[in-house]
Amino acid sequence: MFKLNVSNLRGDITGGLTAGIVALPLALALGVASGLGPMAGLYGAIAVGFFAALFGGTPSQISGPTGPMVVVLAGLFASLSGDASLIFTAVILAGIFQIIFGFLKVGEYIRLVPYPVISGFMSGIGAIIIILQLGRLLGHEPPGGTIGALSYLPTALADINFATLGLGIGTLIIAYKWPASLGKYVPGALAALIIGTLASLALSVPILGQIPTGLPSIQMPVFEQGTALLILEAAFILAVLGAIDSLLTSLVADNMTRTRHDSNRELIGQGIGNTVAGFIGGIAGAGATMRTVVNIRSGGKDRISGMVHALVLLAIVLGLSPLAAKIPHAVLAGILVKVGLDIIDWSYLKRAHKGPRWDFGLMILVLALTVFVDLITAVGVGVVFAALAYVRQVAQLQLEELRKIPESLNDPEENALLESLRGKVSIFSFGGPLSFGAAADVGHHVRDNVKAGSKVMILDFTRVPTVDVSAAMAVETVTVDAMAAGRQLVICGANAAVNEVLESICVNHPGIVIYDNLHDALLYAKKKVTETPNQEVNFNAVSQS
Repeated sequence: MFKLNVSNLRGDITGGLTAGIVALPLALALGVASGLGPMAGLYGAIAVGFFAALFGGTPSQISGPTGPMVVVLAGLFASLSGDASLIFTAVILAGIFQIIFGFLKVGEYIRLVPYPVISGFMSGIGAIIIILQLGRLLGHEPPGGTIGALSYLPTALADINFATLGLGIGTLIIAYKWPASLGKYVPGALAALIIGTLASLALSVPILGQIPTGLPSIQMPVFEQGTALLILEAAFILAVLGAIDSLLTSLVADNMTRTRHDSNRELIGQGIGNTVAGFIGGIAGAGATMRTVVNIRSGGKDRISGMVHALVLLAIVLGLSPLAAKIPHAVLAGILVKVGLDIIDWSYLKRAHKGPRWDFGLMILVLALTVFVDLITAVGVGVVFAALAYVRQVAQLQLEELRKIPESLNDPEENALLESLRGKVSIFSFGGPLSFGAAADVGHHVRDNVKAGSKVMILDFTRVPTVDVSAAMAVETVTVDAMAAGRQLVICGANAAVNEVLESICVNHPGIVIYDNLHDALLYAKKKVTETPNQEVNFNAVSQS
């Protein structure tokens, strides 16, 4: 299961080396943004990067700290007053949750999250990252949280450190405008980090300061009754966001490599990586799109590339930490602003006015909830709203089918029977799955459209693969209405699955007659409408086959 493929060894080593260099400034910046420090970012990149590559289900994927995970960790850092041991406990639990997700095959369902919801929360995360860095660009250390950072902004604007602002903006410009020809040798983010740090030596700006060297110490989980619920909630959010982030990146990798990833194995790999990250004092991570793209474009195709990327970062930790101490906060803030801008879904925003307004409105709602409430609420509300909109759309299609009362039938024999029963029989044909979305209106539509002189009403379920309890109850309502109007109700064409639901709810109701097909139902209807007026109508339920 974990056999390494060495057929592309040179490409994997090149891709891993390049991805490791690209990951360095991002790991440092995201570690600082989390509140746990630059080394926590590097340790997280090493642990998640190595173990997710080794055990995951997307061979070419590079994993490490990402914007969504850092946003949650920064909020948790503020809520726990910077208690690192509790935060690392949340990271460990997040990893365990992801392993459980993988074994429960949750990965197959995470991919069902609608695009406007994904676009909204990813854009919201990008906005949060930018908001949290605005104060640092102005030379201040704003309070944690989006609202706190926005509230502090007027204070920061009243006392701008122009050296810091210029350094941050310069870093951002270099990261964006770095020539592609040079980017083959030195990635733009790394170039911005080096140039910005060198420029800061002539300025008086806040820097990272002393950074420990060597291997990390083991962080054992800590549980406190007062904070247990908060930690569990944060761990679950980290697990879900990490899963979504990773599987989205897996889809990108699939498109580039023309392969197919294993979603559930990927979740297990990410879970192992995050669990180890928490134990060694690293921040949580996930599949990183930009680093994965860099790896693939540099020749990386298999899991060796992700492992090499992690080993490159480990070598840096063991030997170059003193140099990282000179990196200014403003330079990392500039890099993070670029990260935030890259996360925002500009491609959808540019085209949103051309698409359905409902989808765009849902995206904006999720974005706003992400920024001003929290991520799990945003995703939960978005998924619920999207599901309700889909159910409504399907229900409208079902009801449209119901309105199409056939004036003629394709089968000549059935059509002849229908012609002979003109005005005496009403046929209602259902199309597609019949569910709770349409159930509330089925009775109204049948009442409004049934022919006044009908003695028999036929419900044709031939094109219905499934029904739910709500739909079955609606059929019972139609039956009661038919009996009250002196009509016989006939159900035909129902398959075994539909019959099972109908039998459990309403098939034994007096007044229902069941046939296997429409032809037999029409024969029964002809017999019924030709009965003499004095003949008593029998409403006892019978089953014909």
